[in-house]
Amino acid sequence: MASAPHGSHSGSNFCCCFIPILVIVVGTIVSPARAAEEFKVGDMDGWRQPDINHTEVYTLWAASKSFHVGDLLRFEYRNDSVLVVDKRAYYHCNVTSPSSEFSDGNTTINLDNAGPLYFISGDPEHCQNGQRLAVEVMPLPPDTDISPSPSTPPQYQEPGAEDSPTPSPVSTSKAATYGFSVSKTLPFSVLVSTSFALLWLSA
Repeated sequence: MASAPHGSHSGSNFCCCFIPILVIVVGTIVSPARAAEEFKVGDMDGWRQPDINHTEVYTLWAASKSFHVGDLLRFEYRNDSVLVVDKRAYYHCNVTSPSSEFSDGNTTINLDNAGPLYFISGDPEHCQNGQRLAVEVMPLPPDTDISPSPSTPPQYQEPGAEDSPTPSPVSTSKAATYGFSVSKTLPFSVLVSTSFALLWLSA
């Protein structure tokens, strides 16, 4: 009985050994990136002074969400503003020294760092009536990438706004992209070379 050619037998063994390895390599170096999530502050209500019976609306809204580094907050408002402040200014509705101030009516803020962030209306009375927001930004899980924005525009600053002595904890952006992230480029070269070797020996 004729036996299978030695080269064919070797190629078959090579396939059996390397196909599982290739699957593991691909799964390791190519992983889905976590897509940045955009939150519209206040949902349908947007950013406005709450009515007298709903002064905790933004506290409840924030408690119902989970924010992570790379996510975005979008403030929609009319005849108002958004101030990024510290904890003390948040609780006392102090509008005199915000780290950033926006009044364009449609402000999107990148959550660049983990930790607490505080926002209030530029109108002290609005703030005292509940138009203020505190969020806790969670870090990404280990080894998790996030889809980057197409470009990173310079931080927006309203004309005439006072410069802060310290950098703002947030930045602004208009959009976030969604897709896949590759952690390293070198393994792709190894993967391609191994694939060609596999095909050649399997022939």
